Order: sequence, then structure tokens, then C-alpha cells
Amino acid sequence: MTDDLLQFALFAGLLIAVAVPLGAYMAAVFAGEVRFLAPVERALAAGAGAAVRQDQRWTAYALSLLAFNAAGFVLLFLILRFQNLLPLNPQGFDGLSAPLAFNTALSFVTNTNWQAYGGETTMSNFSQMVGLTTQNFVSAASGMAVAAAVARGLAARRTRVLGNFWTDLTRATLYILLPGALGLALVFAASGIPQTLAAAFDAATLDAGTQTIAVGPAASQVAIKQLGTNGGGFFNVNSAHPLENPTALTNLLSTLAILAIPAAFCFTYGRMVGDRRQGIALFAAMGLLFLAGFAAIYAAEAAGNPLQAGLVDPGTGNMEGKEVRFGVLGSTLWAAATTAASNGSVNAMHDSFTPLGGLVAMLNIQLGEVVFGGVGVGLTGMLLFVVLTVFLAGLMVGRTPEYLGKKIEAREVKLAALTLLVMPLGVLVASAASILAGTAETAVLTPGPHGLSELLYAYSSATGNNGSAFAGFSANTEWHNIALGIAMMLGRFGYIVPILAIAGSLAGKTAAPAGPGTFPTHGALFVTLLLATILIVGALTFLPVLALGPIAEQVSLAAGRTF
Repeated sequence: MTDDLLQFALFAGLLIAVAVPLGAYMAAVFAGEVRFLAPVERALAAGAGAAVRQDQRWTAYALSLLAFNAAGFVLLFLILRFQNLLPLNPQGFDGLSAPLAFNTALSFVTNTNWQAYGGETTMSNFSQMVGLTTQNFVSAASGMAVAAAVARGLAARRTRVLGNFWTDLTRATLYILLPGALGLALVFAASGIPQTLAAAFDAATLDAGTQTIAVGPAASQVAIKQLGTNGGGFFNVNSAHPLENPTALTNLLSTLAILAIPAAFCFTYGRMVGDRRQGIALFAAMGLLFLAGFAAIYAAEAAGNPLQAGLVDPGTGNMEGKEVRFGVLGSTLWAAATTAASNGSVNAMHDSFTPLGGLVAMLNIQLGEVVFGGVGVGLTGMLLFVVLTVFLAGLMVGRTPEYLGKKIEAREVKLAALTLLVMPLGVLVASAASILAGTAETAVLTPGPHGLSELLYAYSSATGNNGSAFAGFSANTEWHNIALGIAMMLGRFGYIVPILAIAGSLAGKTAAPAGPGTFPTHGALFVTLLLATILIVGALTFLPVLALGPIAEQVSLAAGRTF
């Protein structure tokens, strides 16, 4: 226990040590103050024409983002559908079916990276590098661009523009993601993660048989999948695979990379709005939610399965589905980080967690990308709750709610409230539709409440743009490929477009100076109220169905019944 606490303290200290300077650097990047790749940036701008030199209103910014992502979807769909006709396919893999290509293309374009396929047995090197890895960069950069635009809108004074999407996209890619991913990939390759264009090879086993070992350009994809909170694994079992996550060092660096940019964006935001205390308050709220989630998962997994009492050594905890080399601490810390940051990569099978451990991981996603969340969109998701919180605070003190000196009026509150319907629509309605269509029962491995948890987790993961899964869920069917793809699209753009609209609305308002009745949005009281708003909304929305799934399973487990 003491060693585990020390390891967590080390991780938390490293995260803060990375996030603070990275946040300052990213603020400088989006302000145009970092230009060491200026020739490349100018060349890209020249090729794009006048579009990258004009500041955009929120509508033009949103349309640019949607058009770019639509083009990316079409290109990736064609690559996956016809990968058998493209180069760098040493295994001779066939093209993906249309439903699977649809699902996978939407998955990577929306920064979800849900995988209804086995990477090493399905994807050619060309598809991995040109198709998936490219989207790992630009989908992450799209989310970062949105966060920068929203911060500008909240900080602006009587303007209608939020910056330029193409410029923000370019700078996020050139100055943040590329250098970070390159450095991380070199460390990963030196640590034993393959980086090659060679085909799979056969190795002799101890029983005189052979085993096929899949290799490929894994280190580069692993680096950007973690740094960009993408999560798609080169191998089917993701970061539990010894060639994707071979050492304790790669495990630590990967977990840090998952949270680095989402955490840093809090400090970026504080600098961009001209009040660093605002960023610290958001970081505190996210950090407390993360700490509570990790503590709950760790406690559940460390306690183990009560039905195994006396059969395993005391203190071992629940090791089903976990790598012995990572143990309970390494597995639960990763689970908390990957579901908090909408990353989706795993180094243990969440389907094998205890019911309460799986519940907390699922709830992290269902809260709507606010426990750090994805790169950029995690910050914007939290800002939606900030709008609701200051509205509630305004009702309490009997005055018009304000944030950063700007009045929060009916338009902003309605947009924020409508956006909070995205998760219930994608999770509850889509899950219910799957049950009514008769496709849910055949997709789950386990009957009873655990089967419901598998279904709920899948649609929570898709709508929350997370990408992880309870391993017992069979997603590669026509219904679920299409339904989950639609849920991913809803969860991505159903959040991004309204928050851009809110930022555009606030950008045109004049900030009033703080007065005696102004409710401060950077202190402990505001953080407490913000956390209460998040938890109440999440609990009221999902507690009833969670009671039928993981909570019912935990109660049954205590009574000696398993599913």
C-alpha cells in the first residue's frame, strides 16, 4: 500500500511538473509567439490561400472544422475500404467491409479510436501510417484548435471573431503534437516497441511449435495515440501487449502522455483569458475528480473478489485481466487516466475489473469529458459546466450570472443545457434502441447485469469519444458499427459546435468590472459548486441505469452470485 501511494504521488508530481510549463508553451503557440517552424508554416499557408489569413466568426470556424473532418472521413474510409489495392501491405490484408470502414473512419476522425477489429490482423502498414496515424494527429489538433478559439472568445472584448481554424490546426500540429510525438516515439523505440515496415514473422516456441509475431510501425503510432488522447492500439490487446508497452518506463510515460496536454490546457486557458487563477480553478476541479475516481477504482481492485477469499494471497487484489508486471496500481492508474482523458487505450481488461471498479471507469466517461477529457475538448466540456454553475450561482444570489465579467444570458444557458443532452441521447437512447432491435443480447458475452454493463460501456465510450471497451462486447456487427459510429459523431460535434456558438456569443459582449456582488470564479467555493453541478447532473442522468448494471452486480457479488 505504501509503495503504491508513493508511486501515485510520483505520478501526480510529474504530471504537474509537465503540465504547468507545457500550458505556458501552448499559450505562446496559439498566440503566434512560437515560430521555429515558420518556413513550414508559411509554405502551408501559401498552399491554403487567403483562408488561413482571415480571422473567422464562430460559424465560419465551425464550418471549416466540419469540412476538414468530413474530408478526412472520406479519405480514411477509402483507404480502409481498398487497402488491398494500396502499397505497404506485406500480409496481404483485404479491405475492410463497408460498415467496419464507416465505423473505423468515424472513430479516428472524432478522436475516439474505438476498434471493432484486431489491429495486427486487419490493418496494413499503409492503413496504420497514412490512414490512422494521420488522423491521430489532425483529430487531436482539431480539438486543440477549438479550445484555443473558445478561450479567445471568452477573453475577447466586443468582437465577433475567434481566430482562424486553419492557423490553429497547423500550429497545434507543427509546434505541439509533432515534436512531442517524435520525442516520445524515439524513447518508445529505444525501449523495445517495434518500428519497422517488415511483415510478421514466425518464432519457435518451447514446445517445438511456432508462433506468429506481428510487428510494424508501432512506436510512432503509440506515441501520438497517447499524446493526442486517441487511444487506438496497434495491437488488438492495446497497451497490455508486451510489444506495445514493454517496460515500467513505457507504462509511466504513456500514462503521463495521456493526461499531459489535457491537464496543460487548464494553464493555457488561464494565460489566454488573462487570469491564471481561472485555469488553476479548473485544474483543481479536474484533479479532484480524477483523484476520487482513481481512489475508488484502486480501492475496489485492491480489495479483490470476495468469492476468492482464502484462494489467493491477502493483499494481491483482483488480478484477473491484468498484467502481473503492472499489478493493481499500474492497471488502475491507467484505467483512471484513460477514461478520464477520453484516451481509450488500456493496459488491463476493464471487463475483468470488479463491478465497482468498472462502474467508476464508466462514470468517468459518462460525465462528458470533464475529468481532464480529450486534448482541447476536455477543457471546453468543463467550460459548459462552468456556464451552468455560474447560472446557478446567479440564481442563488439574485443577480445576472457573469463569467469573466460577461453576462451569461438565456442563449448561453440554453446552448449549454442542450449540449448536456448529448451523452444521455448517445448512451441511454442508443443502448435502448439496441435492446429493442434485438442486437444487444447477441453482442454481450455475459448475461444479467454484467451484460448490461458491457452494452452501456460501449455506447458510453463511443458517445464520450473514449474508445475503450468491456472486452466481452462483440462490436463488429452491421448494427453496432453504424450505431456506434453515429454515437461518436454526435458526441464529438454535438459538443464542439455549441461551445463555439457560446464563445462567439460571449466574444461580442463587453466585460463589466468586478463589483461587490460579483461571484468569484476562481476560489474554493466556486470549485465546490462546480463539482457539485457535475456530479448531480451525472448522478441524476445515469444512476438509475447504473443501478441495473454494475451496482446490481456488486450487490449480487456480495451475496455470492456471479454472472
